[in-house]
Amino acid sequence: MTREAILERLIALIQKQRSHLEFTITEQTSLKDDLAVDSIELVEFVINIEDEFHIAIPDEDVDGMKSMGDMLDYLVNRLA
Repeated sequence: MTREAILERLIALIQKQRSHLEFTITEQTSLKDDLAVDSIELVEFVINIEDEFHIAIPDEDVDGMKSMGDMLDYLVNRLA
């Protein structure tokens, strides 16, 4: 799966979860600052990612995910 395809799927997951907000998502988009994702929403998002990509993401790996780019880098490496 290409980096672009993974990003498209991540964006679709965020748009579904945050459907009440208007926003543009790029790799630089901060989950906390730009999307106002709190810790509970982050857990929900990670669960959705795990379901979408059929992987398990350890909690310690989630701690380093501050932006969409961080998540994308992680998934590209995991799915390679």
